[in-house]
Amino acid sequence: MKYERDLLTRIGVSASAVLTAVTLFFPIVASADDEVPEMTYDGLVLVADRNVAAAYVDPDADFGEYNKIMLLDCYVSFRKDWRRDQKRTGSMISVTKSDMERIKTGVAELFHEVFTEELSKDGGYEIVDAAGEDVLLVRPAIIDLDVTAPDTSTPGRSRTYTATSGAATVFVELYDSVTGDVLARAADRKVAGRMGGYLAYSNRVTNTADAKKMMRGWAKSLRERLDEYHGK
Repeated sequence: MKYERDLLTRIGVSASAVLTAVTLFFPIVASADDEVPEMTYDGLVLVADRNVAAAYVDPDADFGEYNKIMLLDCYVSFRKDWRRDQKRTGSMISVTKSDMERIKTGVAELFHEVFTEELSKDGGYEIVDAAGEDVLLVRPAIIDLDVTAPDTSTPGRSRTYTATSGAATVFVELYDSVTGDVLARAADRKVAGRMGGYLAYSNRVTNTADAKKMMRGWAKSLRERLDEYHGK
């Protein structure tokens, strides 16, 4: 319906919207030594959460009202100068713009798959495509994506062994799907590494497995928070 289209246009994931939000919010979690404010610019209050670097919630929000989730497509962006740094480090891997788009698309699709599975399993929350009184809208973004050894289509590429397949920062905002009011905001950064720091062959399969493990951790954190409000 037109109202829903207008709502998604207003809070939908666009590059400008995400970058603006991250600029206003993410710097406070950039360093453990930074002084973290008790309240955000739009009235969200800092809450303790051992699973993420920083989390803010509307103190008047009742997440127990929401039994369904509308999960928007995940916006994905690479770490600044990531492609250029692939050449600076002497890597033999040639990363093209099409490679970057393929990786971003794959990460976004994987994020949607993992979050849908984790949030809906075992009597969880129905994932829907339309707004409603009992629908919580989730707007995710992955920023500063840093793939250590991207698996490209470069002919004759050699094997690459790394102790970590990469790192990424997740930025998630929760909205009332009808009013468009922001209810919560959280950010966290994780490094996908090998246990013990040993070197392992990195390719598309291992990178995907590491990324999925990292995303599942974030999805479980959100699921646990929602379950608390529902007394599960």
